[in-house]
Amino acid sequence: MFDDLSASFDAAIKGLKGENKISEENVGAALKQVRRALLEADVSLSVVKDFVEEVREKAIGAEVVRGVNPGQKFIEVVHQELVAVMGGGNSPLADVEEKPTVILMAGLQGAGKTTATAKLALHLKDLGRKALMVAADVYRPAAIDQLTALGKQIDVEVFSLGENLKPEEISSSGLKKAREEGFDTLLVDTAGRLQIDTEMMDEMVRIRSAVNPDEVLLVVDSMIGQEAAELTRSFHEKVGITGSVLTKLDGDSRGGAALSIRKISGKPIKFIGTGEKVEALQPFHPERMASRILGMGDVLTLVEKAQKEVEIADAEIMQKKFQEASFDFSDFVKQMRLIKRMGSLGGLMKMIPGMNKIDDQMIKSGEDQLKRIEAMIGSMTPTERTHPELLASQPSRRRRVALGSGHKAVDVDKVLADFQKMRGMMKQMSTGGGMPGMPGLGGGMGLPGMDGGQFSGRPGNGAGGGSPRRQRPYKKKKGFGDL
Repeated sequence: MFDDLSASFDAAIKGLKGENKISEENVGAALKQVRRALLEADVSLSVVKDFVEEVREKAIGAEVVRGVNPGQKFIEVVHQELVAVMGGGNSPLADVEEKPTVILMAGLQGAGKTTATAKLALHLKDLGRKALMVAADVYRPAAIDQLTALGKQIDVEVFSLGENLKPEEISSSGLKKAREEGFDTLLVDTAGRLQIDTEMMDEMVRIRSAVNPDEVLLVVDSMIGQEAAELTRSFHEKVGITGSVLTKLDGDSRGGAALSIRKISGKPIKFIGTGEKVEALQPFHPERMASRILGMGDVLTLVEKAQKEVEIADAEIMQKKFQEASFDFSDFVKQMRLIKRMGSLGGLMKMIPGMNKIDDQMIKSGEDQLKRIEAMIGSMTPTERTHPELLASQPSRRRRVALGSGHKAVDVDKVLADFQKMRGMMKQMSTGGGMPGMPGLGGGMGLPGMDGGQFSGRPGNGAGGGSPRRQRPYKKKKGFGDL
């Protein structure tokens, strides 16, 4: 997300390189690019005007201290203003003392409301809260079945009375059940329309009166751009909302909705959807989003993802294996599956500072290569996976693995040589304090064109392969170093 916007901001900042101070002249050229970038990202015109003027005023008046160049100071000013535009800080979900906390989910048809309801239920479950989902969308075909299926997937109960009762009656009965059976949160999934109309608003008002919600969250499709902000404002004026959930942000490289919605509507973005999986929901942090837009990464979210997936005991075992250089192919597959649970490789890489410039094609190439390596590992016997030295010493085993995975023997040779080299790198990284359970993400594993792609070697040419004084030339094949 925000790839185009990030690139434009980067270009604007580069224009300040070599300058001794921020002046009206040089900051004007940078702001012209920023303005164009925001408009192309589908940010509301009024927001763009205010943003540019605020940055201009603060940047020209800013004192540039020794050791900080104008470009760095400009980044600081832009970052602060981006955070302010998006709300300043995280707006937490309500959690009232008198249970249950009632959350009403609203929105237009097709925004992903039912899925967002299940994602939020899973998020609450991970926080230790006991949620009940109410299927009150009696109009859309299979809406109740969809919520029921999602409830089974995440092991969260769904309350439904079918399609023959009014939504407000179903919602009221769901609230009664939640009170009687000790649920601390009630999530009500309501019907949407193709557009806002009087009938829809009247129904929402009736549901609101029936359950008296503590939160009314408007689910908004980020792909509609600046219209998202106007939709939120209009909905708030007619029904009254407390915040929004911005969905499909992973598919919108422009990101205008995230920058417009708070300023125009006056209501905070509380969550963002970053993928189709039911786990792909994150609390919205303006300062983290601003860092991503400016190519500064989002290490905090990355760490939170890792902590959610990695068990401490498993991390300690893996750390010990790195230190002892006993990391094997089975461990590698576990690590790759861990990363997959956390999200796409490209999405994770771009949370690391400086990695936003990695070409998408390069990342895709790395992901494809990981699949090929996993296929090779799948063709190994359990003994070979835990004792790679058997493959290094016996060419016949490598030929069998190549045949079984549909690759050439030289491909397996290269993977094995790079794996042995990587063992040494992992040992070095472990002593340097890498992220638990995620060794080498972006470094040791590398991506095409990065430092990790420099080593190569053949099994049998010395310990670990890759001797810098090989006599015979060896045609380079993609392996671990090229991921």
